[in-house]
Amino acid sequence: MNFTSIRVITGDVARLVGFYERATGVRADWSTDDFAEIRTASATLAVAGDRTVPLFAPGSARPADNHSVIIEFLVDDVDRVYRDLSDAVTDFVQTPTTMPWGNRSLLLRDPDGNLVNFFTPVTPAAVARFAR
Repeated sequence: MNFTSIRVITGDVARLVGFYERATGVRADWSTDDFAEIRTASATLAVAGDRTVPLFAPGSARPADNHSVIIEFLVDDVDRVYRDLSDAVTDFVQTPTTMPWGNRSLLLRDPDGNLVNFFTPVTPAAVARFAR
């Protein structure tokens, strides 16, 4: 089995995709006006409009209502990401901080309020965990 993607349901696909394109530096691949994907080497962040929900199960997902999932991105320099997004993000939950497990982490909310963690391994043990 391979984990392939996380899909975020939103009321404003273009706004959310624009945020993630800026945050990741990856251009989205658009399938329709209601569906786009940000593809990285290891996983895909899919963004879908709320009009797609009834195709699966009406009422099964609601935009901007996540309180349990954190979307995480491994980056080369979390401090640079913080600087690059400082004028675009209004809700930094935690500025870059070195965590006890060895990652330097930036936690923020995307335009829909979803938690997003950008992190860089900084201790030898953390670097070894993410070596590819």
